[in-house]
Amino acid sequence: MALIQAVHSGGVATITLDSPANRNALSLALLAEMTTALDAAAADDGVRLVELRHTGPVFCSGADLKETQAGDGDGLPVARLGEVLEALAGHPKPVLAVVAGPARAGGLGLMAAADVTVCADTAHFAFTEVRLGVVPSVISAVVLPRLTSRAASELFLTGDVFDGPRAEQIGLVSRSVPADALEPAAAAFRESLLRGGPDALRATKRLLREHPIGMAQLTALSVKHFSSAEGREGVAAAREKRDPSWLR
Repeated sequence: MALIQAVHSGGVATITLDSPANRNALSLALLAEMTTALDAAAADDGVRLVELRHTGPVFCSGADLKETQAGDGDGLPVARLGEVLEALAGHPKPVLAVVAGPARAGGLGLMAAADVTVCADTAHFAFTEVRLGVVPSVISAVVLPRLTSRAASELFLTGDVFDGPRAEQIGLVSRSVPADALEPAAAAFRESLLRGGPDALRATKRLLREHPIGMAQLTALSVKHFSSAEGREGVAAAREKRDPSWLR
């Protein structure tokens, strides 16, 4: 039985965590399926956006504790989590996460690795690792660049629960909205992200990860894309007040 559902339609690869019986816990099987789905979306030229969703009331409860207790070394789910976080953060297409319910530990890593994350204000979150006697090490690679340093210290060290509005305040999510406004907010982000040129979006994602770099490199990057076929088409479309070719 699949733990991830992946559907490609209208330029969007929708990847859905579909293991509600264990609160979408990050088991080895789920992580493997997620890696496969992300790789397939990266390889599909028809996909211009990855949307990460979930079934059931919980977005993701973190690492599968049953497997964690039984495993060791490479048999631990956390040993594979970094691969998924890298695949999300380094994905060539923008990644939008839509979070309707709670998340813990590794689930917050998924939220932080996405380029844009929108959550319901009723959702609640916690970095619970220290309360289990472990360290939020792997997720720190994607979480710490998002959070203010004070919030990171408080929440990593206490494991306290916080809500959607606090998650927005500290930078974990892009937007926290009332539960009944979650789908309209997701649709608005989806529409905006799909409007970008595919090559420009890919290069901008790389810029966001690698910045700061030297001004000479930044200038060369701008010149390259303004001179590209995609850049010329985008400028022409703007001047002619029409949609660029990638939206047709």
